[in-house]
Amino acid sequence: MLRDYLTDLPLIAILRGLKPENAEAVGHTLVEAGFRIIEVPLNSPEPFRSIEILSKTMPDNVLVGAGTVLDPDQVIGVHDVGGKLIVMPHADLDVIRCAKKNRLVCTPGVATPTEAFAALKAGADAIKIFPAEATPPAVVKAWRAVLPKDALVLPVGGIKPDNIKPYVDAGANGFGLGSALFTPAMSVEEIGRNARDFAAAWQELRSA
Repeated sequence: MLRDYLTDLPLIAILRGLKPENAEAVGHTLVEAGFRIIEVPLNSPEPFRSIEILSKTMPDNVLVGAGTVLDPDQVIGVHDVGGKLIVMPHADLDVIRCAKKNRLVCTPGVATPTEAFAALKAGADAIKIFPAEATPPAVVKAWRAVLPKDALVLPVGGIKPDNIKPYVDAGANGFGLGSALFTPAMSVEEIGRNARDFAAAWQELRSA
């Protein structure tokens, strides 16, 4: 399921700090640029409200959910407002199992191969290498050599249009994008420009 959303543009928009009143406009701007996965971290203002708005107003081919999910109760909260994606900064197996029990896509954060293998065994749909700043492409390449061939590997943290190529060459399947794409202080127009810059960088890589 997750792989389908990553096919055309394997970039996840992380909207940390998004306010509910801006959710629909920001979401549509991202979708227009080609984004199909939108994450609202739970340490944002009224995150469940934003997730509910996005879930109701984005097209059916857009996967909406939460980031910074820390416990099973939060998984249930995301499910109850229509979210279908659980993204975590850590690899708590109870959270992963709760997400899968409720038929949600789950991407836990990992920083070691031990965590990565445990998360995949628990049912994770992908592994989020976090923070990517501490896991350079050479390390990702080493992980890729031992992880299951079909495992989805998504670096997150410090990703910009000009540094995605080394990670792709190392075996990354996509990326989570934070402050280089969105901050609460940005206008919708600026967010749109950033989104198009990332989309263009990916398409350039693909065409090459």
